[in-house]
Amino acid sequence: MNRNLSYFILLLIVVALILSSVVYQQKHRDVSLPGTNKQYYKIVPLSIPDTLSFAGEPVPLDIFYVREALDRELSVNTYWHSSTLQLIKRAHRWLPFIDTILVDEGIPLDFRYMPMVESGLQNVVSPAHAVGFWQLLKSTAKENGLEVDREVDERYNVEKSTRAACRYLKKSYKKFGNWALVIASYNAGQKRIEKFLKQQQATSFYDLLVADETSRYIYRMLALKMIFENPKKYGFYIRPSQEYPIIPTHTVEVKGAVKSWATFAHQHHISYKLLKYFNPWLRRTSLKNPHHKTYFIKIPDAPYNLTDAKLKE
Repeated sequence: MNRNLSYFILLLIVVALILSSVVYQQKHRDVSLPGTNKQYYKIVPLSIPDTLSFAGEPVPLDIFYVREALDRELSVNTYWHSSTLQLIKRAHRWLPFIDTILVDEGIPLDFRYMPMVESGLQNVVSPAHAVGFWQLLKSTAKENGLEVDREVDERYNVEKSTRAACRYLKKSYKKFGNWALVIASYNAGQKRIEKFLKQQQATSFYDLLVADETSRYIYRMLALKMIFENPKKYGFYIRPSQEYPIIPTHTVEVKGAVKSWATFAHQHHISYKLLKYFNPWLRRTSLKNPHHKTYFIKIPDAPYNLTDAKLKE
């Protein structure tokens, strides 16, 4: 076999391999949104609906900058996969509890998305020292009935902080008569929103020029509402077994001082870490309680508590 024929045959083999590779990739390419079992997917712009409402109020999507602002937040929260995925899992534990309080307080259920935007449903502290799921400042918390001192900070108590936030929201609605402005005032403050409305001779949040953080705030809530109402549409496929479970608890009354919360925890068959997980509003390792207030301590039920043997390990 001469050299030219050898080169020709080798060239044919290379071409055949390239063509077969292209055919295989085209055959196995997945053009669906994230969430499939295949390797490839498209990053595509997301459709914005023609109509949308929040807390029973229409969102004016016919205004171009409203539509584009929603498009931005929907894209961010859809394609920021890890953060939104964790939020969906975490929400399964907390939303039923928060929803019950919102209904009881007469706040529209769409406000369930506010603590998601504020804290990601976590007891975090902001650079401005706002605390908890609802990111309440110390002054706001005290004005709305929460105890905040060195030993107890009820901003970390999900039930009490949710009720305090509801009280604030109801005061804002009484002032503004509009839920979109209530949302803006929660982020920027009531006085600042009142000032902007007067300066700009505006009556609607959507006509108001505000700081970027406040401007984006409501659109983040709208984006999360759209994703949570139809997660598969946005590529989030989560099995029930992958969601964080609701952990059953019972309460123990404390009316006096507690010398050691670690000792208290072990007496109730849990670790100190578990005690603080379910009662993060306890800020010290002990409680003086000079006024003999009654506190309700949450204790996880079996199988989430620990046996005496485990505690001794």
